[in-house]
Amino acid sequence: MTRRFRLLLPLFSSLLLLACSSTSQVDEKLKDLPLPKNWQDSQQALAVEHNWLSELDNLQVHQLVKKALAANHQFAMQAYTLEIAEQQLIISGSQLWPELDLAFRSGRNKDNQTDSYSNSNSVNLNLSYEVDIWGKLSDADRMTNYNYLAQKATFEQYKQQLVVNVLTTWFRVIEAEKLLALYRSRVANSQQNLAIIEAGYNSGLTAALDVYLTRNDLNNELTRVSEQETERTKLIRQLERLIGEYPKGELLVNANLPLLTTDIPVGLPSELISRKPELKASWYQLLSQDAGLAYAHKQRFPSIVLSGSVGDSTADIGDLLSDSSLAWSLLGSVSAPIFNAGRLKANEEKARIELKQGEQLYLDTLYNAFSDVENAITTEKNLKNSYYTMLAAQENAKIASTLSFEQYQSGLVTYTTVLDAQNRSFEAQSTLIKIKNQLIANRINLHLSLGGDFTTPSLASSPAPKAE
Repeated sequence: MTRRFRLLLPLFSSLLLLACSSTSQVDEKLKDLPLPKNWQDSQQALAVEHNWLSELDNLQVHQLVKKALAANHQFAMQAYTLEIAEQQLIISGSQLWPELDLAFRSGRNKDNQTDSYSNSNSVNLNLSYEVDIWGKLSDADRMTNYNYLAQKATFEQYKQQLVVNVLTTWFRVIEAEKLLALYRSRVANSQQNLAIIEAGYNSGLTAALDVYLTRNDLNNELTRVSEQETERTKLIRQLERLIGEYPKGELLVNANLPLLTTDIPVGLPSELISRKPELKASWYQLLSQDAGLAYAHKQRFPSIVLSGSVGDSTADIGDLLSDSSLAWSLLGSVSAPIFNAGRLKANEEKARIELKQGEQLYLDTLYNAFSDVENAITTEKNLKNSYYTMLAAQENAKIASTLSFEQYQSGLVTYTTVLDAQNRSFEAQSTLIKIKNQLIANRINLHLSLGGDFTTPSLASSPAPKAE
């Protein structure tokens, strides 16, 4: 027996070395990617701000965020998904420990030939333990651990996205309110113009065409008001759904669109990898696939299982577990795959390809994250320029609108010129409102893209990851 073991020892040693040599297959290039020192349109490198939500000095928006985090249905689903991943982590870790089962059986039988009865009672305590000699079970546990960390980071990303959705929808409601007020003022202006022109027509000073043009303009403005009222109600219902309430369309929002002129600190591109939850989730998922490849590789090696049992079997249930009748057994078994039509090898190759695919997915997620930040910085700079040029256009358009109506009353221009000037003034005012909201939405999305949390993170409130 000793001689046979010595002959098999080199084989087992080589298997152990082969199993341990494939602990990580993640491309080393991913761990040291060449990244730019600064963002393309920003040279400042101040640390990214957390708790950026506190910059909004409005009680209602803070209450809405709090309600959304407490009552949003999809956010609650994400929380349950995280809890499921945590329980799966416990399940996976349990495979590293022995399993102990207690079995009790009691029965009564009748022998038809002798017309006799017999009782049978048994109790057994069974122990089973798989020796993790290759680290296969550890790899399975590591894979589940990384899945949990990935789900935890995904939950954090979803939480930040929910807050962003609440804020942007809230500001869209404010924008809709401002546009509705502008459209209603346009209706009042058109009604005033119609009254003046109809009076002039009755006095023979204006043509019938001008009356019809003014009436057409008034009807268009009334239609615009009706459409805007519908849009505002839809946005309010959308906001109500985000905070977990029934979409009645009755939520009152009374606030102004702030003008954002100051820049925010954007940090360094290299810091984004370790800060943004979406990127951390993608990286943990990649590490999970790496552990899955190691597990698939070690599935091809022998499994060593130790089992033992202690029990008793007797006709009288009162004699169970007596010292004189206890029996025990201790067994060890080794099972190794020999022929499976290439299934285990294909599973390993499949895991290897999935890992390579995961590497590309991580790179795609990473560069998309960089692109989101670069685009948001560029957009903010251009939106600021557009705002100031449109502000000047609005002032010119208002003056032109007033002058054109005065010249029309003096007979110097046609009413078509008046309508054109008024439309230019209206477009400038509505565009200015939209640009202000676009600046706000872009700023909020820039915070999200940078991975800055909307509140100061609390280490005490977040569950600690399992030790690797």
